[in-house]
Order: sequence, then C-alpha cells, then structure tokens
Amino acid sequence: MEHILNYFNQAAETWSRYRRRKAYYWDNITRYCNFFIPRDHKVLEIGCATGDLLAGLEATDKTGIDFSPEMIKRARAKWKDIRFEVMPAEDIKLEEKYDTIIMSNLVGVLPDVQKVFSELQKVSHSRTRIIVTYYNRLWEPFLKLAEWLRLKRTSPLQNWLSTNDLKNLLYLSGFETYRVNKNMLIPFYIPGISWFFNRILSRLPLIRHLSLNNYIFARPAPNPHQEDSQLSVSVIIPARNESGNIENAIKRMPRFGKHLEIIFVEGNSTDNTWEVINQVKEKYSATHDIKAFRQPGKGKGDAVREGFKQASGDILMILDADLTVPPEDLPRFYHALASGKGELINGVRLVYPMEKNAMRPLNTLGNYFFSIAFSWLLEQPVKDTLCGTKVMFKSDYLQLARNRPFFGEFDPFGDFDLLFGAYKLNLKIIDLPVRYRERTYGNTNISRFSHGFILLKMAMFAAAKIKFW
Repeated sequence: MEHILNYFNQAAETWSRYRRRKAYYWDNITRYCNFFIPRDHKVLEIGCATGDLLAGLEATDKTGIDFSPEMIKRARAKWKDIRFEVMPAEDIKLEEKYDTIIMSNLVGVLPDVQKVFSELQKVSHSRTRIIVTYYNRLWEPFLKLAEWLRLKRTSPLQNWLSTNDLKNLLYLSGFETYRVNKNMLIPFYIPGISWFFNRILSRLPLIRHLSLNNYIFARPAPNPHQEDSQLSVSVIIPARNESGNIENAIKRMPRFGKHLEIIFVEGNSTDNTWEVINQVKEKYSATHDIKAFRQPGKGKGDAVREGFKQASGDILMILDADLTVPPEDLPRFYHALASGKGELINGVRLVYPMEKNAMRPLNTLGNYFFSIAFSWLLEQPVKDTLCGTKVMFKSDYLQLARNRPFFGEFDPFGDFDLLFGAYKLNLKIIDLPVRYRERTYGNTNISRFSHGFILLKMAMFAAAKIKFW
C-alpha cells in the first residue's frame, strides 16, 4: 500500500497536466457520468485525485476524498468551491449521506475492493446511486503496450476485474447492480473517426463488449422484509369512450396503502364517458376519494400528465380504463415499489397466456420488437413498453417532469415519457407480469400502423438522445 501512496504523491505534480493531454478520454467519462446526475444531487467521489472529474459535474454540492495528501493539496488549490478531504477509501470518516457516489478508474489499484465497497454503506442512503467506471479487461495487453510505448502513464499493478467480478463484490457489500454500460473503442481524438467509433459503433450490440470503458450502476440492496404501508396512492385512469367500464373500475378496485385516491381524466370522448364519470363519482362519494378532470389536450400522454399534475398521493399509478389490466393487480405494483424492488414498476402483458382477443397478432409482434429495442436503449430489461400500467413515486415523477425539456413532450402515449425519464433519472426499472384480459366494452384506441410508425420514430429519437449522444 505504501508504494501505491508514493506513486500517487509523486504523480500529483503532473497529474492535471497529463489529464489535459488525455482530455478526450477523461472528458468522455465526465460527460457520461454527468448525464445521470441531477443538479441537486449531493455527490461524493472516492479517489478524486486533483478533482477534475468533480469539477466537470453540474451538481453544486460536491465532495472528493483521496488517500494522497499531495493530490488533495493540488485539488484544494485548483477548485475552491469543492470540498476535498485526505481520507483512505478503506476507512471513510464522513458524516453526510450522498445521493451519487462515483469511483472512476479506482478499483484497479485497491488492495481490497470489497472492503471499499462495504465502506460506501456509511455514506449511502436507500436511494443512493453508485457509479463505478473501470477498464475492460480485454484491453489489458493494449494498455500495457501503450505504457511500454510511453503513450500512457505507467500505472501500479492493476486488479483486472471483470464486470461479473465487480457485480459480485458489490452484491457481497450490500449493493445490487441494475445497469451496465460499455463504450469507447478509440481513447484518443481522430477527427470524424473517433466520433463514429465511439458514439455509434461502441454502443451497438456485441461490438460494445469490445469497448474500453465499463460503467456499473448500483444501489443499496432493498430490505426484503421492509415495506412502508403508510404511503398514499393516486390511481390515474385516462378514459376516452369508456363509459361502460367506469363503474367497474371503482367496484373492482382493491383498498391498499394509507389512502387511495382515484383520478379519472376524460379525453375528448364521443360517447357519454364524462357524464358517467360524474355519476359514479357522486354514487361512491361516501366510500371512495374520486376526482374527475377533462384533459386540456389530446392523447393518452396528455391525460396521464394532467392526472399526475392533480394527484396528491406518494405513489402514482396508471390504470387503463379498458380494464384489460385487472384493477385487482394494482396492490402487487404497490408492494413492488414500496418494498424497494424497483423505482419504476412496468406492467408486462407478454409473459402469461392472453385471452383469445386481448391483443391482435400484429400488435403482439410489434410489442416483442419494441421490447428488444427498448431493452437495448434503456440498458435494463423492458419486456413490454406499451402496457398501460406503470407505477412510480411522485417525488421521482416531479424530478422527471423538471427534466422533460431534455426530451420534450414528444410522446402521445405517455409510456415513453416515463421510461426515458426514468433512464435519465438513473432509476431501476422492474417488469411486473400481469394477465392481460379481453375488453368487455368498447373498442381499442390503438391504430396498429399509424401508432406503430410513431413508436418507431420515438425509438429513433430516443436512440439519438440517450444512446448515440
């Protein structure tokens, strides 16, 4: 350990200068981490060296620790608005809890990676995000050659850990990995060529496994025995030409959570849906908390946003008024979110056998295609993008809404607004299988071809914004 400390103390004098020479590589890491860190997050970097990565983040509350006094001396002189402390990663003595913790190219020189990961528990709360960046072990011979040719600074003896090694060590330390990303095929700047290889090729399936940089996203593992039963719930029911389903939505709705609020949002119906909603609201006013609104615009996405805007519950749920996802399943979504299993619970209709006419064959085929596409885009398994039932905390939705200008209000369905927004917020997305039922009233509002074309455009739009940026 002493020789590693001596190495970094000696390297401190030229560290920032060396980093500037390799700015293309290091700025790519800073830029990628910055994408997932909200401005209001409290950020800690373990092994911060001279603080250049922290300085490049848009968050305002930042702390860096490093075991090298010489590195911290230069970091303090260079970045006056960031807190820096001399502190070994194996013995963290900070009183605060942090929203995001970054370990960038650090695990390779740690004598005991699991011990350091375990130390992160001291400075984590239940919603903390851990971002670990590290070299792909396939690059070991190339990096050693670069050191021999003096194209890269000579490093101390490295732990060449695989992604699975790191995921296992995180698990042993009380964290769960929920997303892995790999990118960068050329770690230096060649006009035009670097952009194509690093922004396009390195993000493609299979090819991405050859990339230099690994990014592991983890969070504290949820306690399977802990669940908050004191959370209130708002169930938003967008309804267009669904008058025959309105009362059944109330009659079949189970009671769960501290308080249940049901919000109907009527959307430009040509039948008497609005009148029926108000009749049902009056009929069940003594036993249910029912609210009714008419959406200001068009499309389910607009109705969902209006319902979420009016909701007062801790947890927000969407239930399609056609009741093809049974209201009786909603407590399962509540339990999955409240127990910390995930942070956006996404209903999945493609696991269990469906009733005969629940989904048309072309719709089924399209859903499978978009499942593959969006699982790749979001770097988490998303088997069914268009299931109407999605559940998240209101606090996360409010942050998602503040981030909406990044994507824009481009989604007429509402599903992708939530999925893309959850990705940008660095949330864990979990699929929850449901049994998809045949309609008992009315006709579907989905057009297979025109809406399918819109979905394809949104997939391409998302790829540009979150994959090939």
